[in-house]
Amino acid sequence: MTSLEDRLRDIVGDAHVLVDRDVMASYESDWTGRFRADARCVVRPADTAEVSAVVSACRDDGVQLCIQGGNTGLVGGSVPVDGAVVLSTRRLSGIGEIDALSAQVTVGAGATLSAVQSVVRAAGFDVGVDFAARESCTIGGMASTNAGGERVLRYGTMRAQVAGVEAVMPDGSVVSRLAGLPKDNTGYDVVGLLAGAEGTLGILTQLRLRLVPLLPGRAVALVAVGSTRDAVDLVVAARSLSTLEAAELFYADGLELVCAHTGLASPFADAHPAYVLLECADREDPSELLLEALESAGDVVRDATVASDARGRHALWAYRESHTESINAVGVPVKLDVAVPIGELAALVDALPAAVEAAAAGSRLVLFGHVNEGNLHVNVLDALDHDDAVTEAVLKLVSSYGGSISAEHGVGRHKRDWLGLSRSPEEIAVMRGIKASLDPQGLLNPGVLL
Repeated sequence: MTSLEDRLRDIVGDAHVLVDRDVMASYESDWTGRFRADARCVVRPADTAEVSAVVSACRDDGVQLCIQGGNTGLVGGSVPVDGAVVLSTRRLSGIGEIDALSAQVTVGAGATLSAVQSVVRAAGFDVGVDFAARESCTIGGMASTNAGGERVLRYGTMRAQVAGVEAVMPDGSVVSRLAGLPKDNTGYDVVGLLAGAEGTLGILTQLRLRLVPLLPGRAVALVAVGSTRDAVDLVVAARSLSTLEAAELFYADGLELVCAHTGLASPFADAHPAYVLLECADREDPSELLLEALESAGDVVRDATVASDARGRHALWAYRESHTESINAVGVPVKLDVAVPIGELAALVDALPAAVEAAAAGSRLVLFGHVNEGNLHVNVLDALDHDDAVTEAVLKLVSSYGGSISAEHGVGRHKRDWLGLSRSPEEIAVMRGIKASLDPQGLLNPGVLL
């Protein structure tokens, strides 16, 4: 009898069915090292037809499939369960011709964000979502988790960028809606359903992306403030700028870690409790308007530095974007991505240290995030032995402020037991009904989300 591995080799070729444990290791663990499992094999299809054939072969054998893009997730959603086949989308990396009339482009699910940015920027366009993992995260993974990042303030999350998808369903059939029509009121929003489903309902193979204008005039301000509440007040005032594109938040302890790890000099002569990074973008240099906004903010601004040249902007962004690598250089953290109404952000930040200390005495808390969306990335070092206790304490606290247990990284497997903190029993029942209808065998991404 022909083995499943042999049938997969017939579909994708010998070189793209991986069975060697050393070769598979990078697919079996997330990049933080927190989540891992032993996959049966890794299969790397090259197009939608091959994905469909792989799904059908695994379905016939009753073998579960775990879908993986750049494997940059933080909630265990891209790591396989033991004995499952990992389907890597990395070879689905094609980038089609840009449709300048509709300002759209069709790309493979395995294309990295940086690759797509490079192509569309050369044509005068840009992608509305951006974040530090751009070199390795894939467009399919970003859509599957409805990724957010640094530009949500202006352009929305990844779901807002997706105008169409092609996907292989759990029965091997292919759903293709890539026309990207801006108006199409013909029933259920299948595209919106698959975007944000974390690979539990179908495997995205191609995506039609809405593009935004490439704005060459940019200015970045790094602003020192006295507290989270001051940071919120500053950002609320800065919203009067139609050019505002990003509003990032970090704190003194995080900046200290970044400077120690990267060798960067401190941006100001004196230390301050908190820092806000603002970026504005327009056709022309927006520096003057940004400076005027900072001046009008009054006493909220303790100190500030502004850059409009590319080198200066990148230098200021490095203080924010180097947080993740700097934290991980110290140790593997318990990482949680949460959001509360912006009016509750300061209260949450004030309450988090005591909640984390009660769950993991002696641990080290480092926070950073996106102010406008009330979105915090909670990093707790020296707490892996108390992972569940820290997670429960933080997520319950967030829920008490009317927040979400996942702002942009998805639920994955790590947070599924706490889904009820953000979704009602009726909503979860609807989700389970959709999953059971489309994937009755539980073939795709078992244990993710539900």
